Amino acid sequence: MHHPATTLKNLLASGTIVQAPGAYDGLSARLVERAGFPAIYMTGFGATATRLGQPDIGLLTQTEMTTHARDMVRAVGIPVVADADTGYGGPSNIERTVREYVQAGVAAIHLEDQVAPKRCGQMAGIRLIDAAENARRLRCAVQARGDDGLLIIGRTDALPAAGIDEAVSRAQRYQDAGVDLVFVDGIKTVAEVEAVARRVAGPKVVSIVDGTPAVALTAPELQAMGFAVVFYAVTALFSAARAVQESLAALHAGGTPGALVQPGLSYAAFADTVGLSHHQQLDEQFGGST
Repeated sequence: MHHPATTLKNLLASGTIVQAPGAYDGLSARLVERAGFPAIYMTGFGATATRLGQPDIGLLTQTEMTTHARDMVRAVGIPVVADADTGYGGPSNIERTVREYVQAGVAAIHLEDQVAPKRCGQMAGIRLIDAAENARRLRCAVQARGDDGLLIIGRTDALPAAGIDEAVSRAQRYQDAGVDLVFVDGIKTVAEVEAVARRVAGPKVVSIVDGTPAVALTAPELQAMGFAVVFYAVTALFSAARAVQESLAALHAGGTPGALVQPGLSYAAFADTVGLSHHQQLDEQFGGST
């Protein structure tokens, strides 16, 4: 069995864009895998929302994020790419962050160039650290992973904060620092996707966010532009929130789950999703049950 990082590297080497929908917990990670996708993106936006019910403004700690990643990795058999925020401090913190994610079994992490506490890349008010300083931080991360194979993605949030020229400059600087891929976040329009594709050479990531004009671009189109990985960070999260909201409204109004226009999964289907049969087989084989 390949290490998740090796599996992800093989996917990247195939030349087919790696579609990695966002998962916000172990259950959603299982659903991504069962849908047939080759990889999962552990979204910090979703992790913060589901663990705390709060916005993505740097509230989760390194320990909470790496625990979240470890739980997700245990739930699935495909590579997990994890949000590692800003690295949670100085060089020593970055080293520890990298080692914790390696031990969690993730395939890749991305580190961003915001001033801590960070914000979601789609938010206003982003503040950037010095580009040279962040390049040093990324070199620290590359050194910290050693021979363990973890892929390091250098993310810049400069696009909404400082414009396309600064975003491209930072992406190129981070490539020179030795990262495996670069990620210009905060993209909203097709023109911004095209500009990044045209001006940033080498392996790169794009995040397509629901509700923005960039959703007009399909995965084959993004692949033709030269992107190696595409995140759909909030698709499952927003869909789940809408479904729960509508189901609870119908339950409240009708006084019974029978009032739901679109019933949820059956107990049997949900049990299958979470792998109940495996544990039943274990109990039958080793538990002495009749």
